[in-house]
Amino acid sequence: MAHTKNHDYHILHPSIYPFLGALSAFVMLFGMAYWFHDGPIWIVLMGLAGVLYTMYGWWAEVIREAREGDHTPVVRIGLRYGFILFIMSEVMFFSAWFWTFFKHALYPMAEGYPYKMGTWPPEGIEPFNPWQLPLVNTLILLLSGAAVTWAHHALVHKNDRKALIQGLSLAIVLGMLFTVFQAIEYSEAPFSFSGNIYGATFFMATGFHGAHVIIGTIFLIVCLIRAIRGDFTPEQHVGFEAAAWYWHFVDVVWLFLFGAIYIWGS
Repeated sequence: MAHTKNHDYHILHPSIYPFLGALSAFVMLFGMAYWFHDGPIWIVLMGLAGVLYTMYGWWAEVIREAREGDHTPVVRIGLRYGFILFIMSEVMFFSAWFWTFFKHALYPMAEGYPYKMGTWPPEGIEPFNPWQLPLVNTLILLLSGAAVTWAHHALVHKNDRKALIQGLSLAIVLGMLFTVFQAIEYSEAPFSFSGNIYGATFFMATGFHGAHVIIGTIFLIVCLIRAIRGDFTPEQHVGFEAAAWYWHFVDVVWLFLFGAIYIWGS
């Protein structure tokens, strides 16, 4: 028969989501630039709603394809390669924030630039004590990574769905706790985002990491819901594997942030 499938690849049907996602992202970017110049915020919210709808709908289709058996071993390899490339792009994203931090920390400039060298942290800036709340948050995030590893081992090596659900639940709780503690830390910061380069680099680097923790927590919540519904098997669990990789990436980035900004940079 002409339409008989004789290969291991999954040929996708035409979808509106790529166009809708690109259009929504453009509307959100345009609206944000307009909002910065005293425009209305509803344009930003409209673009954000479109992006969120695209994410939900597109990933729901991917999950449905997995349930219907379209994710053959060849397709799963492609999905893994795609997510590895995504994490590599995230590595370059955070490399930019480390680059600007070390540039200003190693060559601080004061009034009279470019002729006068300054100090780091700048005068009048009191950095956080890394051995208080930052250390606690480090331990929390490392424990959450261990919980994800436990859940992954329970699924792949033992096919223990109960331990999978327990490990994911613990990782999610710890991820939320990290976010709460970071919000407390921000509220007690003795410096602000604006007016000094230390505050700008600190909040941009740690703030984007915090955003990734929130995204990763949502990622794990989706995996927990799917695990409760019985979606993952020891042979087919690319969605959970991607979430675990992402969460470990977030852990590693925080270790570099803790060592560079909180310890060395203070």
